[in-house]
Amino acid sequence: MTRIVKRRRMDILRFITAGSVDDGKSTLIGRLLYDSKSIMIDQIDAIKSQGKNKLNGALDLSLLTDGLRAEREQGITIDVAYKYFSTPKRKFIIADAPGHIQYTRNMVTGASTANLAIILIDARNGVEEQTLRHSLISSLLGIPHVVVAINKMDLVGYSQDVFNDIVIDYTAAAKTLNITDVQYIPISALNGDNIVDRSTNMPWYEGDPLLNYLETVKIQNDVNLTDARLPVQYVIRPQTEKLHDYRGYAGKILSGSYKKGDAVTVLPSGLQSKIKAIETSGTEVNEASALESVVVHLEDDIDVSRGDIIVKSDNQPTVSQDLEVMMCWMDTKPLIPGNKYLLQANSKVVRSMVKEIEYKLDVNNLSKQFSPEEIKLNDIFKATIKTASPIAFDSYKKLRTGGSAVLIDETSNVTVAACMIQ
Repeated sequence: MTRIVKRRRMDILRFITAGSVDDGKSTLIGRLLYDSKSIMIDQIDAIKSQGKNKLNGALDLSLLTDGLRAEREQGITIDVAYKYFSTPKRKFIIADAPGHIQYTRNMVTGASTANLAIILIDARNGVEEQTLRHSLISSLLGIPHVVVAINKMDLVGYSQDVFNDIVIDYTAAAKTLNITDVQYIPISALNGDNIVDRSTNMPWYEGDPLLNYLETVKIQNDVNLTDARLPVQYVIRPQTEKLHDYRGYAGKILSGSYKKGDAVTVLPSGLQSKIKAIETSGTEVNEASALESVVVHLEDDIDVSRGDIIVKSDNQPTVSQDLEVMMCWMDTKPLIPGNKYLLQANSKVVRSMVKEIEYKLDVNNLSKQFSPEEIKLNDIFKATIKTASPIAFDSYKKLRTGGSAVLIDETSNVTVAACMIQ
């Protein structure tokens, strides 16, 4: 039973598209949906009625994702638009991220759960500042796979030399950012070159078209099956006559696996017990693993609350009140060291304070600006955070889901920063 659930989840590829303004992100997604026959007839009719700005009569496929009125009026993507489609080989969830620098925070949101990032580059412009910024975010967020889609090849005469020059430039940046798994594909989203079918205009390109690569890229190893982590979302105590002594701890397994009889520790308290039973969908099972939602029962009646994390006793994360984090600032109000916020890591929420800002990253040349005077919207920086009580965490590099957190303004409840624990 466990294996079946896991295999079904592995068939889903979550990916994000990012790039500079007018690089063709929305058109690319529209082309993927259209050429893979993943849109309904009524959607096509709606596009035809709204695509009056196309002088040549072609469908404006970008309208499939640019859903906000403000986006359509300005011709840019502001929010993160999500689309879902499938082929016989795999299911897909697409996040179309903004290109404007002032919406970098939206890109962080869309990329936080992605398996793969498609970085679009306009063949006429090459690697730009936003290319580096989005690549930096992809690297910081630990996205395992990157596709560099060099778009608008039709506007440079499908030149192999132009393609090769951009590959050389981006390879140098990827090395600096420690991005290792990179695939380069020359495309024309407008005309459909190398999107679903191989382009006859670029016979010099011998790789797969984009969709074929997305269907076959291996993501099975992206899930950590070694370090068992189960944050408690809810303590279930019905206290009915039939279930008078029922006490279960519900949550989604972030990584690893659990078996009946496993010795476990509840953090941050450090209390120990053994797993008495595991339930999934109301059925008791002997084992459950990463990405499954479960209810766990322990042999001992110990104190376990929402926000605690159940781990195997022989494989424990760090427990501390002092955190070193990389952050992306998402608030319009500047960050001032000493400010207090709520820090939420999975289901754990604690009061915290930003103690010190070590450096800010300059995305133009990827250099570090030590002791910056101010942190503003969309800045990426390293800082130290002090929490009011201990929390359990892994490094983000080791486990994305166990090393991520957000800062929340206590007054407005606005999320002001995304955090990657170092």
